[in-house]
Amino acid sequence: MQVLKVAHALLGLLLVALPIQATALGVQVQAILGETVVLVIDGQQQTLNVGESVSGVRLVAAEPTAATLDIMGETKTVKPSQTINTQFEAPREQVVTIVRDARLQYRTGAVINGRRAQVMVDTGANLVALSSAQARQMNIDYSSGKPSLVQTASGMGDAYAITLDIVSIGGIEVRNVPAMVVKGNYPAMILLGMSYLRHVSMVEKNGVLSLSRSR
Repeated sequence: MQVLKVAHALLGLLLVALPIQATALGVQVQAILGETVVLVIDGQQQTLNVGESVSGVRLVAAEPTAATLDIMGETKTVKPSQTINTQFEAPREQVVTIVRDARLQYRTGAVINGRRAQVMVDTGANLVALSSAQARQMNIDYSSGKPSLVQTASGMGDAYAITLDIVSIGGIEVRNVPAMVVKGNYPAMILLGMSYLRHVSMVEKNGVLSLSRSR
């Protein structure tokens, strides 16, 4: 059986979805010299060898009659003197900020398998952890999970390893999240462990924890 250490470590919620910014990019091939290509990118002359990149443009391949370019993730074949005008969308970043509470904990609302719940951010827990009482309230069937053991504040306890379909914090959604359901009433609040947190960037400053992810 697995042994999992569930430790308390580490809410007000603000979700900021930065708007998508569409940017036009003009690229012209001026000359092809073997594996070197002279480009004009938005009016600026650039020289690239195969594999090199600048300003979001990477030279994938160079042939005598055309250059293959990766322009912001989109592959284009461009002939000498040909100009490509394209628009790309800068990645939209989702940011959730959580304010530390009077207990020096970061708590926030979550949606787990379509059900709302309160969670506490816990970087010391390697999995999302919840009690069997909480799982029953949320209609989560844990009985078919893998029997396991966890280390709790009271000692070793029985648990079930399961996979949650979706865990969403302020719209930052992660699918197929490994979790542990502990028999009984521990933990008192669902622990948002690293099986979710490893999918986001975390920055803590002056009592504010920011979770972010580009999409």
